[in-house]
Amino acid sequence: QVQLVESGGGLVQPGGSLRLSCAASGSGLDNYAIGWFRQAPGKEREAVSRMSSRKDRTYYSYSVKGRFTISRDDVDNTVYLQMNSLKPEDTAVYYCAARLVGPNSDFAPLWAYEYDYWGQGTQVTVSS
Repeated sequence: QVQLVESGGGLVQPGGSLRLSCAASGSGLDNYAIGWFRQAPGKEREAVSRMSSRKDRTYYSYSVKGRFTISRDDVDNTVYLQMNSLKPEDTAVYYCAARLVGPNSDFAPLWAYEYDYWGQGTQVTVSS
């Protein structure tokens, strides 16, 4: 079983950058698909980026493609979400989630219900 802890959120001006971290304990992330989700007030939780257990399989929503980058550090057992060119509409609570898929898998679920483990969330606010 894996435990996830997000950090790195905060207040940033439009056009700025933040890097979110999702630190895992209890199990190595190389057997898990990881998703970064966000939820704004009154809106559904949406996937913004996903990575299969194969680190070279990454996926992005249309709204963040070209601005966000997901990566994984197996030494630190941490997944990162680098967010550049932030916009006010990126304001939300960001969550990382994990699902056990085994090593070398291409599978990275799209929907929140497909993930079994969640962090507590970190607030990102983009405002001038």
